[in-house]
Amino acid sequence: METEILAPANIYYRNGYNGLTIENAIRIRSFATGRLTEKSREERAQAQRKRRGSHDEKTNRPRKFLIDVEETKRRILEQEDTDGDSQITIHDRGPKTLTLGTADSGGYHKFEIRGTYMLSNLLQELELARDHGRKHIVLHEARLNDNPVDRLSRMIKYHFWDGLTRRIDGEGLEVICIDPKNRTADHSPRIYIPFGEDEVFEYYKNVAETKRHLNLDVQMLPMEITPEYVKSINDKPGILSLAMRKITDDKGNTTFEGAPFVVHGGRFNEMYGWDSYFETLGLAVDGKIEIAKSMVDNFVYEINHYGKILNANRSYFLTRSQPPFLTDMALKVYERLPEEEEKKLWLAGVFRAAIKEYQTVWMVSPRYDSHTGLSRYHPTGIGIPPETEASHFDHVILPYATKCGLTIEEYSLRYQSGEISEPQLDDYFLHDRAVRESGHDTTYRFEKRCANLLTIDLNALLYKYEMDIGTTIRDVFGDEFELQDGTAMTSALWFSYASKRKQAIDKYLWNEEKGLYYDYDIARKEQSVYESVTAFWALWANCASEDQAEKLVKTSLQKFEVLGGMVSGTEESRGTISLDRPNRQWDYPFGWAPHQIMIWRGLENYGYDNDARRLAYRWLYTITKSFVDFNGIVPEKYDVVSLGHLLKVEYGNVGTDFKFVPREGFGWMNASYQVGLTYLNNHMRRALGACTSPEVFFKRREKKDQSLHT
Repeated sequence: METEILAPANIYYRNGYNGLTIENAIRIRSFATGRLTEKSREERAQAQRKRRGSHDEKTNRPRKFLIDVEETKRRILEQEDTDGDSQITIHDRGPKTLTLGTADSGGYHKFEIRGTYMLSNLLQELELARDHGRKHIVLHEARLNDNPVDRLSRMIKYHFWDGLTRRIDGEGLEVICIDPKNRTADHSPRIYIPFGEDEVFEYYKNVAETKRHLNLDVQMLPMEITPEYVKSINDKPGILSLAMRKITDDKGNTTFEGAPFVVHGGRFNEMYGWDSYFETLGLAVDGKIEIAKSMVDNFVYEINHYGKILNANRSYFLTRSQPPFLTDMALKVYERLPEEEEKKLWLAGVFRAAIKEYQTVWMVSPRYDSHTGLSRYHPTGIGIPPETEASHFDHVILPYATKCGLTIEEYSLRYQSGEISEPQLDDYFLHDRAVRESGHDTTYRFEKRCANLLTIDLNALLYKYEMDIGTTIRDVFGDEFELQDGTAMTSALWFSYASKRKQAIDKYLWNEEKGLYYDYDIARKEQSVYESVTAFWALWANCASEDQAEKLVKTSLQKFEVLGGMVSGTEESRGTISLDRPNRQWDYPFGWAPHQIMIWRGLENYGYDNDARRLAYRWLYTITKSFVDFNGIVPEKYDVVSLGHLLKVEYGNVGTDFKFVPREGFGWMNASYQVGLTYLNNHMRRALGACTSPEVFFKRREKKDQSLHT
């Protein structure tokens, strides 16, 4: 019964009146509008005579409420939404109480719904009921005072993933082509097809012909995609096609269907690189393994047709990759697939693509540094990155424009066309693109030097690639693996690559005195002094020795651990913030989902399970408290020092702009919640459901542990 009461909205609201009779529906409508029948007046008077001092119904049975959806929604917004944002949060100044008629009394006895959490849940349920065409409902109280951990986890599993799922095909194009980042004059939907994909090209030409309302422009890319070509189409941005599967339609005709994938949410309406890895982890926890597999297939398609896993599948990202996670992503899917031979064939195809990416993207110039044997972020784009806000680079361009007696717009146009040559700007935009390729856009750690840095995060990931490939060749493919061109490989080769990279990491990136990994600046030939939480990625990749791991945990962990989880970097490294030097979103005091997930697993790899659980609790508390206080919100990032999501920082905070009910959360934040719950024991989960702050929870545990040892 409880399962039915707390079922997803599409199940809970799909049947009849949820037990609401036509007679009671008429009563609700009568009371809501004030138009009472003679019988209704007598019943109301009788109910009032029986009412006790408190108008709360006294009952031991689970309460159900008779609700007129639109009228109750009007009441709650009028009374409680004092700031007019279509949400009920702790910032609203209403009385935080609303009376509802109970079902057992036919709507006559009243019960007060109190507090931000229950009222915001009521608003959400009303909107979900409205989605399903319901005008009147019977609503169980359990849906309003539900344990917030359970409620959020269910919303992610049954609502958010669906809200974030996209496909690129004739059915999915109308949604996926929308690009809020497109600031050109041309907003016509456009799709680019890889060279040689003739069947796919013809499919989309047919879509354009049969769905003329789309006004779809279908273009085929050239065989060689150069930086110059990518720059030439920046004023004609479009989506890049992804993997497609042949299917038979209702009429028996063979056609195509796009392989589905999950997007971030908000303005990020395409498939991103490293975000997809973390989203896949969350999908796997929730048993959605087919879409997780499909996302791997899309990455294989990108490597085979675009030469790399892209920053995202938009035309202006064709020269830019992102942190590589494909091998671990594929293995996480592989181990959950049914035991059949096709599973092994699938993995072989994925690993051939991963090897191609490793060899042609990360181990060649300009990303590979032959002197150290390490790699860096170094995309090959030209000019001003087109996906930013129109004024994003004004402060950079202004001095050059002023020197030439031009406006910023005039200078930008001439610089983009090549009429003006400015090497210093070229260098600036190279580093800016490298920051975006790193996924950490933006941070003072990388400012004006990212392409010169051999980072610990990238090289830890490539070490993991090497070990994953070697281990998989040995354990899955009998220590013999054949590439598409017939080249045979054994595990020994890949283990030797990993050994060399570890030696280079130890030599250039490890700092024994500080007990921390740093980036190495090849221009200055020295370690960077910026302390980044990505140092702990070495634990995730298993490339730290036991001694190094102990130093990281005992010496450096406390530098990054704050109330709400792990912060991106230390305050000391970030430096002083001022009007001329504003906050950067990947610096102190901000925390991000991918860093938390990487650290939990890294600590677990080396046996620091208690530390992993403690950090998971801190992060999940941050999410849960925000969810409870702010109408179910799950945003892109947090200030993990003050536990806030209303941030004054570049790019804002995606996932906060919704009305009445959250539909998507945010991709990797959703994943971090589902993954994080797997680290908590039952006691921690109960405390989290009660929104017990980490300070209180761990202080109690410390006292309990002390009493057990005395």
